[in-house]
Amino acid sequence: MARYTGPKFKLSRRLGISLSGTGKELKRPFPPGQHGPNQRKKISGYGMQLQEKQKLRHMYGLGEKQFRNLFDKASHMPGIAGENFMILLESRLDNLVFRLGWSNSRAGARQLVAHGHVTVDGKKVDIPSFTVKPGQVIGLRERSRNLQVIKEAVESNNFVPAYLEADEKAMEGKYVRLPERAELPQEIDEKQIVEFYSR
Repeated sequence: MARYTGPKFKLSRRLGISLSGTGKELKRPFPPGQHGPNQRKKISGYGMQLQEKQKLRHMYGLGEKQFRNLFDKASHMPGIAGENFMILLESRLDNLVFRLGWSNSRAGARQLVAHGHVTVDGKKVDIPSFTVKPGQVIGLRERSRNLQVIKEAVESNNFVPAYLEADEKAMEGKYVRLPERAELPQEIDEKQIVEFYSR
């Protein structure tokens, strides 16, 4: 299935979370559509699992096949499958570019990577799904540092997670360590996703 390209606000209201991180989408706290406010609230166990899976998938902007392959990889790693899965998602290059504040959205960060503006340890990487390892340094190419879209994103960003070190002058960021579960999205119940794929 291709990536969702429809209205993000509509999708956010359907899932009940802010996919942009701003919270603007949830001014109306009910699903979109004519019958949104009057929809039945009861949801089955399977429906809950599916909803959690869709929340996380759309949050990181992945297709179903890519999402499932990453889950399979996480389930073969030592430790808790759900936490491993979220750490793998967080370690994607496009996500870390977003976390460093070089883009206002993950979709924008994905575009920056795909267009060759981003380096890892000094080498150009144009694969958004590239898994960054702790200790690696993410940077922007010299010719990309003056892009207006990056300048605007950096000016509006006021938070960088503790597992990243950002150097604003050099326009670099170091992936210091793997994130802990408490530092990852709290609105996601990853146990439901593990149960969904374990059926």
